[in-house]
Amino acid sequence: MKPFKKVKSIHFVGIGGAGMIGIARVLLKKGYKISGSDISDSIELRKLKKDGAKVFIGHDKGNIRGANLIVVSSAINLKNPELTQAKKDSITIIPRAEMLGSIMIGYESIAVAGSHGKTTTTSMIAKILSVANLSPTYVVGGKVLSTDENSDLGDGKYLVAEADESDGTFIHLQPDLAVLTNIDDDHLVHYQNIFENLLDSFVMFAENVPFYGYLMINGDDKNIKKISERISRTQITFGKSRNCDYQIKNINPVRGKQDFEIFDRKNKKIHKFKINLPGKHNVFNAAASIGVAMEEGIPISYIKKGISAFSGVGRRYEKHKIIIQSKEIILIDDYGHHPIEIESNINAYKEEYPKKKVCMIFQPHRFSRTAQLFDDFIKVLAKADSLILLDIYSASEKPIRGINSRTIVETIKQKGHKDVTYVKNHDDVINLINDKKDYFDIVVTQGAGSVSKVCESIKHKWK
Repeated sequence: MKPFKKVKSIHFVGIGGAGMIGIARVLLKKGYKISGSDISDSIELRKLKKDGAKVFIGHDKGNIRGANLIVVSSAINLKNPELTQAKKDSITIIPRAEMLGSIMIGYESIAVAGSHGKTTTTSMIAKILSVANLSPTYVVGGKVLSTDENSDLGDGKYLVAEADESDGTFIHLQPDLAVLTNIDDDHLVHYQNIFENLLDSFVMFAENVPFYGYLMINGDDKNIKKISERISRTQITFGKSRNCDYQIKNINPVRGKQDFEIFDRKNKKIHKFKINLPGKHNVFNAAASIGVAMEEGIPISYIKKGISAFSGVGRRYEKHKIIIQSKEIILIDDYGHHPIEIESNINAYKEEYPKKKVCMIFQPHRFSRTAQLFDDFIKVLAKADSLILLDIYSASEKPIRGINSRTIVETIKQKGHKDVTYVKNHDDVINLINDKKDYFDIVVTQGAGSVSKVCESIKHKWK
């Protein structure tokens, strides 16, 4: 990474976001003076503060005093007082992705894009590079469970990062190689609710890869296939299809772990791997990571060790054990908030615990997503044995008439589901779980909003 001329003090507006805090931590370790603000405190922010950053809870124009540069999260309102003051003071304001792109300069950079699986795939690649003693720098959107951090400043030549398409800013990135995990109908509000606009943005991102770089793409994904002919860069494929360069074969799930094979078509070799995660989607995440590592010339022994040693990412099928009146219950916390992600999580726990009953606590994320994918949500949520619905997490969106959690509950009941409950106050979830404890063996907290705090409350109550 090249030093930024005349920039010594950097302020992050919305510093508590997973993508923001990782970048802030890397820059802090690089020697920059870091400050930032957010509406609520967290364990991660307290750790960042302990490391030397100045953290403000709440937004105020005085927070940016002394800053040379402002980095802003896409979740921040343009009328934010810190942004307003920065404009008055003629301080440059850039989006998070532009700062990430600037950090990438000077590294051999790997950017992982896609609607689902970005965090896990990015973390897997970083794990392989670490096991191979290549000391990567990485920035991910979740906590890597083995390190308890979502970023690290390494000494090596590689930087691995997520490329977030949700606000379109990933087109600021110019990675040496890019991974496309899949493309789905998510975050369409930014794209005027036109799916073709989303596809166009992925093409622009892919074309940012230099002529000497390459793309590692999901050869089974129908939407990636739609755009692949429009991309001029070298494309290497992974997937179950017979024509994939890295073909997934013989998946064998066993008690939450999976054995599988990768056929390296170029070298006509089959390699066996093991991951400690359930779900077919995680085999695909692993295949993408394996493909990148093999293309980068990492010895197969390190790749196998890295994949098998990967223990997961926080809030991605993160498991805990709780005891409710002497009954041991498994608590699974998962970030998935799109119907496909929720279904992947359901398939994963049914694969690992086929005979156990499950109570899912779900918090829909954004009114627009709930409205657009309403029928898909009904279909997938009905698969939970017992379902508790929290109010929709707005993520700063305005409500949409008729789109609310009560409507979801009533619709699922009309489909014949007998155990669906709407809960307005998060605190009431504890009492409800206590009352229903004899009817399930697993509790799942599902969603991207404040449902994570419900998980923490459950852990605190019955740890």
